[in-house]
Amino acid sequence: MTVRHFLNLSDAGGDALAAMLNDAMARKDARRGLPKGQPDADAPLAGRVLAMVFEKNSTRTRVSFDMAMRQLGGSAVILDAGTTQLGRGETIADTARVLSRMADAIMIRTSDHAKIEELAAYASVPVINGLTDLSHPCQIMADLETVLEHGKALPGLEVAWLGDGNNVLNSIIEAAGLLKFNVRVAVPEGYDSDPHFISAARSAGASISVHRDPRTAVQGADVIVTDTWVSMGQTGADARIAAMAPYQVNEALMAHAASGALFLHCLPAHRGEEVTDGVIDGPQSVVWDEAENRIHAQKAVLRWVFGQL
Repeated sequence: MTVRHFLNLSDAGGDALAAMLNDAMARKDARRGLPKGQPDADAPLAGRVLAMVFEKNSTRTRVSFDMAMRQLGGSAVILDAGTTQLGRGETIADTARVLSRMADAIMIRTSDHAKIEELAAYASVPVINGLTDLSHPCQIMADLETVLEHGKALPGLEVAWLGDGNNVLNSIIEAAGLLKFNVRVAVPEGYDSDPHFISAARSAGASISVHRDPRTAVQGADVIVTDTWVSMGQTGADARIAAMAPYQVNEALMAHAASGALFLHCLPAHRGEEVTDGVIDGPQSVVWDEAENRIHAQKAVLRWVFGQL
């Protein structure tokens, strides 16, 4: 049987993503009022173990995957690169072979996307992308679940992105092609997203437009999304912040969006830089639902890699 990896959203495809989103929302509804650590009634991953490998710091990814496995009836083992043999030079291939013998699936949060591709190439169990510098598919699953929960359909949705053309944006653009919504990208020159994601989404029928004026991108948009301007490990912070200052999501900019527009941010937020307190704490912000939904969306991803969806 072919091993299902979840390195990018296109590994699953549009139909599977839609099924995962439906499962995520149904399971979330079914467990309302339960203690957070109580397993779902059917415990579909009972006996399964997820090995979680962290080469980058984490709050939401670490806790949400751990809780996802607990709620599905399984368990998780947390591995930090600095305290494992990866930190002493063991190869990705050898690590993949060993973890495949000891766990039922592997989630990794790392920098170079080539590492996760190599891990998947040598693993005999599913590998899940918890974040790389190229993409962040699990975050976008939570984002889309949040948008659906707040009454917005995906086909034809107008999403505006402000700031840096980073890994989160790449995955939003990828999702647009798979699930038929549109993305208006407003980034400063020199900070554009990966052109391969844009080309693929456009080929699939999504409208992906790139703007330098943030107001043009936001005008009439249904969802406004941003992220930190300086990610972990990036250099040249002062230059990046100066270039992106005009792209701050503030109350004046949100006023150009559609009535009832939602604000998303994957967190952590640098308040006063990419977003103001008035927006992130305001009535249009759904960032706390978005953060919680990392658990529920990843439960669906886990079920998919194990062939249950």
